[in-house]
Amino acid sequence: MLHMKVNIKRVDKTLPLPKYETAGSVGFDLLCRETAEVAPRRIVLIPANVIVETPPGYMLMVCLRSSTPRKHGLLIPQGLGVVDNDYCGEDDELQIQVYNFTDKPVTVERGSRIAQAVFVRVGKAEWNEVEQMSAPSRGGFGSTDA
Repeated sequence: MLHMKVNIKRVDKTLPLPKYETAGSVGFDLLCRETAEVAPRRIVLIPANVIVETPPGYMLMVCLRSSTPRKHGLLIPQGLGVVDNDYCGEDDELQIQVYNFTDKPVTVERGSRIAQAVFVRVGKAEWNEVEQMSAPSRGGFGSTDA
């Protein structure tokens, strides 16, 4: 596993730094800085207490912990969060966007670990526009199930 030195700043220093819970964890858990009430069928941003300086060539992917939908009734509305590596200024605290899919309000307590973040290597495309693609069409949206 690749190890990187990454600059991080805590907004509230009474909460610990995020950590990898096991030796095999690829994501580090994010802690909720404030208790948040999420009304039914509503989206709320929960501050994650850290500003992270993601290294060049990487993005930070934010996703829920696997237990969060079952334990809390929350999802990330767009599936996952993508944090660009230039989102690291003094006011760029990570936010966990959650959607309450239940019929009851959900309270997320300060210090809860509902999300995790993973560094993902990325590349940028240099477009080469063509008149025709070189591969034959193969269909999509379940076409290999036919």
